[in-house]
Amino acid sequence: MTVTGPVEVVGTGLLGTSIALACRAAGLEVLLSDVSDEHLRTASGLGAGRPRRPDDRPALVVVAVPPDRLGEAVVDALGRSDAVVTDVGSVKSRPLAEVLDRVGPELAARYVGSHPMAGSERSGPLAASAALFDGRPWAVVPHPGSLPAAVETVRGLALLCGAVVVELGPDEHDRAVARTSHLPHLAAVLVAGRLRGAPPGDLALSGQGVRDVTRVAASDPRMWEQIVAANSGAVLEVLGEVREQLDVLLDAVRTGERDRLRELLAHGVEGTRAIPGKHGGPALPVASVFVAVPDTPGELARLFADAGAAEVNIEDVRIDHDPGRPVGLVELVVAEAREPHLRDSLESRGWVTHR
Repeated sequence: MTVTGPVEVVGTGLLGTSIALACRAAGLEVLLSDVSDEHLRTASGLGAGRPRRPDDRPALVVVAVPPDRLGEAVVDALGRSDAVVTDVGSVKSRPLAEVLDRVGPELAARYVGSHPMAGSERSGPLAASAALFDGRPWAVVPHPGSLPAAVETVRGLALLCGAVVVELGPDEHDRAVARTSHLPHLAAVLVAGRLRGAPPGDLALSGQGVRDVTRVAASDPRMWEQIVAANSGAVLEVLGEVREQLDVLLDAVRTGERDRLRELLAHGVEGTRAIPGKHGGPALPVASVFVAVPDTPGELARLFADAGAAEVNIEDVRIDHDPGRPVGLVELVVAEAREPHLRDSLESRGWVTHR
C-alpha cells in the first residue's frame, strides 16, 4: 500500500528526522512535533517538514520518542487523530501492553508497531539522513487486533524509506533484538569499560579489533538504559546464556583445557557465518586484502580506483590508522575466490599489500 500524506513524525531525533527526510524526498507533506524546540527547529531547517498545527489531520503518525515515553506518545496520537499510528522503538511488547491497557480495541486497531534496524552511535537531527534505512531490515510488528489496512500502511512506510520488511509478533521481535542488538551492545559496553583507566602503554596497542568491538558502546547511555529496562525479560535470558558460556570459558582458561577453548572459539566462527549476507542471502566466503595507504590527500581515492580497475567487487572496507607511521592500513574485503586476483592487480600498480 502506498503511503499518503500528511505524515506526522513525533520526535525529531536521528530516526524521526531520517524518516521525515525520506518522506519529504518521496514528495509527502510532513508534520513535525517534539518536546525539544531546538530539535524541532533543526529538523525543520534541514527540510524534514514543518511544525504540526492543531488543525492538521495526518494520515499516518510515526512516533519516534525515547522508550520511556513510547506508550504514552502512541496513546496520545491515537486519541487526537484518526490516523494509522506506528512507532520505531526498539522494544514492542511493553508499549503495546500500555496501549491496550489505556485505549479500547477500536482505537488500538489503528496501531501497528515497527522497528527499523538502523541507527548510529551519533544521535540528534544533525545525524539524520534520508538514506539511513536503505537496504536495512525494518520489523513490522502488528498485534492481533491491528487492522490489515494499518499493517499495509506501515509496510508501505518501511518500503518508502528503502528498507526490507520483516514481519514479526511483539514477543518474537523482543527476543530477536535481545540477541542481535541489545546483547551485542551490552557486550561492547563491558569490553569498552575495561579500557577506562588503562595504562597509556596498554592503550597504545589498540588496534582495529578493539575499535570494532567497542564502537557501539559510544551510544547515548540514557537511551540504552531505557531500552534494556523495557526489554529486561528477553535480555536477562540471553545474558544468562552468555554467563553459562563465560563460566565454561573461565574454567577452560584456568585449567588449560585447550579442547574446550577451541570449541568455544569455533562456536564464535559459526555464529559469524550465521549472520545473513548481502540482500538477506547466505553469507559468502570472503577474504581480506590489507593495503598500506599513505595518509595524504587522494591516496584512498586512488586505491579504490585501482581496485575498480581490477574488476573486483568490494564487499566491505575497514581503515586502521598506524599510530607510529604516516600511513593507514586499509582492509578490502572481497569474495574469497577473487582475493588473489585483487592482490596481484594492486601490487602491479605499486601498492604494498599484506596478508
